[in-house]
Amino acid sequence: MRIDAHQHFWRVAERGGAWPPPALSVLYRDFLPSHLKPMLARHGITGTVLVQSLPSVEDTRFMLEQTLEHSFIRAVVGWVDLKAADAPRQIASLAAYSKLKGLRPMLQDLDDDGWIDDPALAPAVEAMLHHRLSFDALVQPRHLPALLAFATRFPALPIVIDHAAKPEIGAAWQSAWVDDLARLAALPQVWCKLSGLLTETGPGWKRAALQPYVDHVLAQFGPGRVMWGSDWPVLNLAADYDRWMAVSGELLAGLTRDEREAVYGLNAVNFYRLG
Repeated sequence: MRIDAHQHFWRVAERGGAWPPPALSVLYRDFLPSHLKPMLARHGITGTVLVQSLPSVEDTRFMLEQTLEHSFIRAVVGWVDLKAADAPRQIASLAAYSKLKGLRPMLQDLDDDGWIDDPALAPAVEAMLHHRLSFDALVQPRHLPALLAFATRFPALPIVIDHAAKPEIGAAWQSAWVDDLARLAALPQVWCKLSGLLTETGPGWKRAALQPYVDHVLAQFGPGRVMWGSDWPVLNLAADYDRWMAVSGELLAGLTRDEREAVYGLNAVNFYRLG
């Protein structure tokens, strides 16, 4: 079983001027299930995890509605304002959809880098635990200390770090990212996604530049807590789906067959409780 553990859909007209801007012409159009399905079929990918890209309950409901028509969408990671007074009620409402498997605040876009390190999140986290939801962490390296405090405060909450926390690939080796990621990996409920790395590398990326970052993620989390994802269609800023699949195979060539199967699918099944 192969699972793409991180992809997005959107309709540009419904985004209210939110990212992406028109200047990003490669992304400034609709991306829907019919556009992704041929690529999944080409690579034998049988399911995906559809992840929010707007801080909007309406967008989350749009994604959940897609699951009613497209069975390949195995899970949805949605959005709720986790500090809102009615967050537990909103979470319960969305959890009526069986394919809601997680929530993701857009931490990288918030002014407060420590937003997540707040006991006020407890009611929302309790609701997430009640409905067996996980937490996707959309963070950059500067957020990792606050994420560590959050993960330590709520040890029962499954957490996955999206895009390996977006290290600045190609810049000087970032010791803070190295050390902070290792501290998080020491917590057994924290996992990590290998996704979004090409766009962090930027134009003219080389596989060799990515290898040390992938190796560090695998060394810290082990092949049993790492998931592969495409981050499509954001991926299109740096490469196409076929190219990322090929590069991923090269980056993971040192793994055994069983370890690759875990990274490419089984780990997502286990983390998101896909059954």
